[in-house]
Amino acid sequence: MFMGQSNMAGRGTAAQAPAVAPGTAYEFRAISDPKQLYPLSEPFGENENNPSGITEPGAKTGSMVSAFVNAYFGVVGRKVVAVSASKGGSSINLWQPGSAYLNDSIARYNAAKNWLTSNGYTIKNKFMVWCQGETDGDNAMDGATYTINITAMIEAMIAVGIENCYIVRIGNHRDNATLYHSIITAQTDLCRTYSNTILVSTKFAAMAEAGLMKDQFHYTQDGYNAIGADAGINTAFHIMTKKEPYMYDLVNATMYFSQK
Repeated sequence: MFMGQSNMAGRGTAAQAPAVAPGTAYEFRAISDPKQLYPLSEPFGENENNPSGITEPGAKTGSMVSAFVNAYFGVVGRKVVAVSASKGGSSINLWQPGSAYLNDSIARYNAAKNWLTSNGYTIKNKFMVWCQGETDGDNAMDGATYTINITAMIEAMIAVGIENCYIVRIGNHRDNATLYHSIITAQTDLCRTYSNTILVSTKFAAMAEAGLMKDQFHYTQDGYNAIGADAGINTAFHIMTKKEPYMYDLVNATMYFSQK
């Protein structure tokens, strides 16, 4: 499950995303065609618009997902079936248990799981990759509130069968480098201490200085490609070793280590 807001949905350029090798990764289109698998390509999730849940026609233009699955498959060697469940501009308040977005995400997850099982596939790992929080930073949500709300969302997904939530930590607002620090800190601390939640990339924080932001909030396709590869490798490391990755944390100018 690839879930979150616009930087998970992707605002890049699909033609600049890496190609996905045939037979390595697929998209299950839970909304538009839940009867088969499609070779994964960008723009990932562009057809998955549910008027009563997650919908943003035309908004998904190129994401981190292709780079993620390439890096992941290169380490794990197992096929990936990816499901899109992301909505630009969405606050964590809109992803709470019982909400339209979370209900839709759970329905998409169940549709994929049931289709795969009924068609003879064995599912080895069931996980979500989450990237969200810029809207809550814009709205000055405090870290404690964000932590309560994201924990409720993760627990709801775990309750239906998701094993782990891999978090791609948000980056900085391009023109206000400290605006999102309360959310960044909340995400970092949650991953450091909360079971079933693993930090897999902090590199969005370096994108503004590297010139890889296309506007105040979003990234170029090169930026998404770099983040996807980083998150994919770190997710694969955890899957294969059961150990949490460590990485440099630019925001805090130190190494990140889990305390779990």
